Amino acid sequence: MGLLLGLPGRSPQRHFFLSQAWFERSYPVLSEAQERGSMVVEESPTNWRKDGAAFFNLLHPHHPDEDSGLADMLYQKVRVLCWVMTGPYNLQRRARHVRATWSRHCNVVVFMSSVEDPDFPTVGLGTKEGRDQLYWKTIRAFHYVYEHHARDADWFLKADDDTYVVVDNLRWVLSNHTPDEPIYFGKRFKPYTKQGYMSGGAGYVLSKEALKRFVVGFRTKVCTHSTPVEDLALGQCLEKMGVAAGDSRDTLHRETFHPFVPEHHLTSTFSKSFWYWSYCYYPIVEGPQCCSDLAYLSITSSATDVRAGVYTYHLRAHGYRPRYRPSVGTERPELQPSPAVNCAHGT
Repeated sequence: MGLLLGLPGRSPQRHFFLSQAWFERSYPVLSEAQERGSMVVEESPTNWRKDGAAFFNLLHPHHPDEDSGLADMLYQKVRVLCWVMTGPYNLQRRARHVRATWSRHCNVVVFMSSVEDPDFPTVGLGTKEGRDQLYWKTIRAFHYVYEHHARDADWFLKADDDTYVVVDNLRWVLSNHTPDEPIYFGKRFKPYTKQGYMSGGAGYVLSKEALKRFVVGFRTKVCTHSTPVEDLALGQCLEKMGVAAGDSRDTLHRETFHPFVPEHHLTSTFSKSFWYWSYCYYPIVEGPQCCSDLAYLSITSSATDVRAGVYTYHLRAHGYRPRYRPSVGTERPELQPSPAVNCAHGT
């Protein structure tokens, strides 16, 4: 898949590529009971391993008739832990759809909530619910993954339960860096810090070294819970700890993290007085060039959007090769694909 399509809920063009009947037949939004029944095959023990509140995906998911050699290689070499911020009220409304769709492409998945739910499962962070608790939840969540899963992944992605992530595309930008590098990526804003900080709504990903420094920052009291504004506070802490704010744009300077539903970026809907214009670190581009062909994170507006993402993940016009084929891991020889893999992917 190229550009991530979150398919905004109120857009009349929502099903421009397929009929409503086809969509409902092929990708129905299941009830909880129906989903549990369907997961018997999808979540067989050969595909995943559950350890406490974490899911370990053992196989890189893809359609059986797809040649995914390059993606499979990156799945093994660029290990991503995805932790998803959710809450008790959203487990069935949102989080279960994330669990059944894009999170399958993460190497490890952990759902973080204010209270523990062993059936879903979620990690209970011991906080209250509410926007003023977001930074507390973030602090405790990153401490949890550092203490329990630091050895299980190289990169640590924070996402909300209303986002859709193309994890395979995310691995592309990460493949050009090592987990020992103190760096993090996301949708970069510029106020209040020297190097900028990453939007919380658009999600962000920390290297293993960045995660370590974040935790050490609190243990040494260099960082504190100084403000409930999650993304800004995290950015200020990481800046103090010497973690670089990375540039996640592609080689054509198109953005890959998006804090709004795609229709807002693809159409000129941002008022010039809107705060977004003064916050963005890089120049805003509206229209088709707003977003990279290898975009990997955007906001969705409903559970159906998440399910539709499964379809668009593999959508490509017949007879066309990808127009944008950047190099993978140019600074890391161990990630260079063999000639056989190059040929298999038409590159």
